[in-house]
Amino acid sequence: MKLIFLGPPGAGKGTLASKATDILGIPHISTGGIFRSAIATQTALGLKVKAIIDAGQLVDDNTTIELVQERLTQDDVQNGYILDGFPRTTNQAETLEQFSAVDKVINFNISDSAIIKRLQGRRVCWECGSNFHDVHHRPKVEGVCDHCLGKLGARNDDHPEAIQQRLEVYHAQTAPLVGYYRDKGYIIDLDSSVTADEVLVEFKRLLGL
Repeated sequence: MKLIFLGPPGAGKGTLASKATDILGIPHISTGGIFRSAIATQTALGLKVKAIIDAGQLVDDNTTIELVQERLTQDDVQNGYILDGFPRTTNQAETLEQFSAVDKVINFNISDSAIIKRLQGRRVCWECGSNFHDVHHRPKVEGVCDHCLGKLGARNDDHPEAIQQRLEVYHAQTAPLVGYYRDKGYIIDLDSSVTADEVLVEFKRLLGL
């Protein structure tokens, strides 16, 4: 099954993806993960991305698309994947269709006010990228990742002003993808304002799992 997780930052896409990958037996592919992997392996594209990020710039559409296309040729995606953070624009969505046809797009529904409250309590592992929360998903040991024992901390872009800016960018650039995919009959709406366990139960029900 080839899925896209579509929703604003803090909607719970990464949290659900970490559980859905085990259930479906397919990898969770995020653009951030692709960037980090390419940089770590020092591929030609990875070095290009590192130079862009080191210069404080955003990775352009063409480079992002090229990295995603390269990632989708790897063996672990033969049975499908969960794309998170891509596509972000209609242009990226149209290009994705040229090299990989998705089955469904999960649209995470949650209000901006709920996102701001949620992200202020988010803690991220600096080593593996796993997400935790001060209220909803506490680690077993305070400040330590359950998965790799890495150190947890707040992301710089999880401060209120940065969150608001990210939401504005999402609504301007990425939210139109909901209409784009709804017109194609791919959208499945998921209420992600509830707890992570409730989201998982509803996700499984919607997919008939």
